[in-house]
Amino acid sequence: DQRDLLVKLMEGVEDIPEPILTEGLPWNWQSFPDYLDALEARPYDLDIATQVPHAALRVYVMGQRGVAREPATAADAAEMARLAAEGVKAGALGFSTSRSINHKTKAGDLIPTLQAEEAELTAIGRAVGATGNGWLQVITDFDDAESEFAMLRRVAEASGRGMGITILQRDAKAEEWRRVCGWIAEANRSGVGMLGQVLTRATGILLGFEISQNPFLGRPSFTAVAGL
Repeated sequence: DQRDLLVKLMEGVEDIPEPILTEGLPWNWQSFPDYLDALEARPYDLDIATQVPHAALRVYVMGQRGVAREPATAADAAEMARLAAEGVKAGALGFSTSRSINHKTKAGDLIPTLQAEEAELTAIGRAVGATGNGWLQVITDFDDAESEFAMLRRVAEASGRGMGITILQRDAKAEEWRRVCGWIAEANRSGVGMLGQVLTRATGILLGFEISQNPFLGRPSFTAVAGL
């Protein structure tokens, strides 16, 4: 019953128009195993690999509290952990989470997982690890790179599974990717499996009036008529 919240999220994060998500999908699943059954029920021209998405878990378990990025209680975290493990056991490759300020709804609301606490991530990581399969995948802005990486390393170590982290290069911090790669190498030398993931092309942005970005955003003259 919270699917509208997820539709609004994916409208912004991936610029998928709302009718595609509401009318183009059958929504004939609830659990992750149900979702895999729905995928298997019809043929596709491409192979499909799936991961258990943190945002969907958080909204499903916590509802509006999850959308508002409130801290998860121990019971919340335990239920998300159970569901993540259920998904991996059913066939998901792993669990994925976003800690990026760039992931927003079309209205500009931040992703529910942005400030998820270490205890929440650790509970999920341990549950995934207990299945003996899967991995953890994270995208983060690394605003405070040292403390963020240290936290993610602790989560990876607690899980006992591999963790993939998106590596960024910013003009303002041109050498930071080297530091992050160095920390990843050190983690691996210490027995904590981590790897850096790099896009094979520059990040692209779609522009249009029906999606989240256009060339006139922020201009007073456009703001005055945007609602029209």
